[in-house]
Amino acid sequence: MEEGYPDLLDIFLADSEERLKVLRATDSAARLVETAHSFKGSSSNMGALKLTELCHQLEQRANDLPWAAIQQLVREIDGEFAGIRPLYEAERQRCPAKI
Repeated sequence: MEEGYPDLLDIFLADSEERLKVLRATDSAARLVETAHSFKGSSSNMGALKLTELCHQLEQRANDLPWAAIQQLVREIDGEFAGIRPLYEAERQRCPAKI
């Protein structure tokens, strides 16, 4: 796993940005559920427990929450990722470059 760890970090960071774009822009509950599920899985794999929980909440409740509550939850997810992103970026900088 050590060899692939830098790639895993790169993929997590890039995919998270894409998932956040979808969460911010979509007005489809089905797309919210799908994206939150995917984001939850990758966050869990990377040990981002609070982000995992927030994505789980969105996945479970996107069909039932009023739109304002969904938007608030997306903002919380966005804020949590903004808080942990520098940690993962720093971790990536500590990994040796590919040769």
